[in-house]
Amino acid sequence: QVQLAESGGGLVQTGGSLRLSCAASESIFGIRAMGWYRQAPGKQRELVAIITTDASTKYAESVKGRFTISRGNAKNPVYLQMNSLKPEDTAVYYCNVQQWSSGNYWGQGTQVTVSS
Repeated sequence: QVQLAESGGGLVQTGGSLRLSCAASESIFGIRAMGWYRQAPGKQRELVAIITTDASTKYAESVKGRFTISRGNAKNPVYLQMNSLKPEDTAVYYCNVQQWSSGNYWGQGTQVTVSS
């Protein structure tokens, strides 16, 4: 079973930047889509950004123009560059990798806290 591990979270001031990484326990092939999701306290998990194998991207309206999702390699499949961070971006961020087969993997999450 593939395991994902996010890193790069932390505490940052408003306006600051963070880069999240997603590492896989083994190389993942046949990827259909990769994404970042977040869950704030008391709220449902929401999509932040997603990128497909043809490099198409989709962003939540709240992060457009500030966040950039990018592809890596088979062991580090996806990154999220977050700029101009706001307090409302505070959440646990999760990476997700979906394969063309039934594979659908989630990480344990990394905390991002933006102070005002």
